[in-house]
Amino acid sequence: MIVERVWVGNSYRNFNYVIACAESGEALAIDPLDFRQCLDVAKERGWDITQVLNTHEHPDHTGGNKGLIDATSATLIAHENAGGRIKGVDRGVGAGDVIKVGKTIELECLDTPGHTMCHICLLAHAPEAALFSGDTLFNAGAGNCHNGGHPEALYTTYAEQLDRIDESAKLYPGHDYLAGNLRFTLDREPENAAAADLLARIEGNDGADAPITTLGLEKAVNTFFRLREPGVIEALREAFPDLPANPDQKTVFLKLRELRNRW
Repeated sequence: MIVERVWVGNSYRNFNYVIACAESGEALAIDPLDFRQCLDVAKERGWDITQVLNTHEHPDHTGGNKGLIDATSATLIAHENAGGRIKGVDRGVGAGDVIKVGKTIELECLDTPGHTMCHICLLAHAPEAALFSGDTLFNAGAGNCHNGGHPEALYTTYAEQLDRIDESAKLYPGHDYLAGNLRFTLDREPENAAAADLLARIEGNDGADAPITTLGLEKAVNTFFRLREPGVIEALREAFPDLPANPDQKTVFLKLRELRNRW
């Protein structure tokens, strides 16, 4: 599996992706907002984009669909319940469905509500695990729930799906918010050496130079995976004095998401 990350460089700091089968040259474009860059990548590499996948319905992820599909006649894939929100969906997918790209790539669809209620992530297994997470999971952060989502659903997605993915899996999110998310982690855990080291390494970089993390590293630097940490809980109690003495993980997650909304 060949992955080309396309840095859009817009104010939303979007990433687009083109995933190609090395054997056949067939490719899948994920959330191709900057469809011209995606087309240029494919042309330069000799690939044929035959499918487009939208992780969810927000315009900064679907806005390039028409341009790319007009140029390639690619099939449009999205969540099975997103047809009314995304124009021209050819294939609706749900949990456990598989998207095949060329002869060698199989991507498992994960139904991951929270940021929106019709959100999917794509999980590649062998030979190299990878998660294309849209706006559900960011480097060192979690998606917001402002525009059609729900924080309790997001917690369930993290607890029952993302937390169980192999820690070797590489993470490919829909945006570069790494620096801000690391600062939030350090605001919650000032002694988090892994987060401090990563922030020092990426300060001053733009999204084109953002490192590709793994799920293992995320569990060290992403507060939304660190719900059992005593330091996280104690710092959270400063913002929420009525926090129970031994809060469950769901409560910690929801309070962190609430705090991040206004941080």
